[in-house]
Amino acid sequence: MRQTISLIGHPVVHSISPAFQQAAFDALGLDIQYEAWDVPDVELPIAVERLRSSSLLGANVTIPHKVTALRFLDHFDGAVELVGAVNTIVNRDGQLYGMNTDVEGILNVLNSIDVDFTGTNAVILGAGGAARAAVVAMRQIGVARVTIANRTSARAHELVKLGGTELDIETCQLDGMAREFQSAVTGARVIIHATSLGMNHGPDETANLVPSGLMTPDQFAFDLVYTPEQTPFLQAADQAGATTISGLAMLVHQGAAAFRHWTGQEPPISIMFDAARTSLDSKTDASDAEMR
Repeated sequence: MRQTISLIGHPVVHSISPAFQQAAFDALGLDIQYEAWDVPDVELPIAVERLRSSSLLGANVTIPHKVTALRFLDHFDGAVELVGAVNTIVNRDGQLYGMNTDVEGILNVLNSIDVDFTGTNAVILGAGGAARAAVVAMRQIGVARVTIANRTSARAHELVKLGGTELDIETCQLDGMAREFQSAVTGARVIIHATSLGMNHGPDETANLVPSGLMTPDQFAFDLVYTPEQTPFLQAADQAGATTISGLAMLVHQGAAAFRHWTGQEPPISIMFDAARTSLDSKTDASDAEMR
């Protein structure tokens, strides 16, 4: 019997997850269909309840349902508890288990570059769900201090508790001209961009929050935005000689972690990357054509 995995979000038309997940299932000969479900807020309880069917293995959950979906699950893991959001659901005999593979995705990307970040400093730009996952990941790789830079200080302070006893967390105003922000950036080994600025179809596609003059060649600039693959933030980092890490890597690695939870098998990462890039290029070309 063919089984289904869904992507639950609103909207989902721009997502490239269906492309790279389906490519992975097909490559391993798994009889699984990955479907994108556009689910408005009012329909979320019904959509999650559908996942209890024996024909459904689970789902990915994306904006704006990552927090709300928690209330409809039976169980969730420690990463979900820390981050306060779910992005992967697994159906086990009608019981729904929630996971957050964003943390695992960030960790796998950083581990793949084979750099020891133990005892170093990090700066995280933003204080939303992606930033929360980044804080948890920094805690797990042994970073000593994280500075949360956000335009709303109260929201940044909400993330301080995520550091526990292992991680020192400070906050500052997200302002490229502010001395405190500049000091945090220049003293960081890794800078993680976790806002929607610079994203295609986002609030400001040309925005970069960190002037290239603040970054140095020994730093790592990690953008959690994956479209475009080379964001303004990464372009500035590249000009400064810093090592850049695209959000596409994080997207694929968190998807690969979800794949393992659903199937119990090791995903074909290179095939997922190829399909993700092809889909991203296709959607970018289509968007450009619409604008013309």
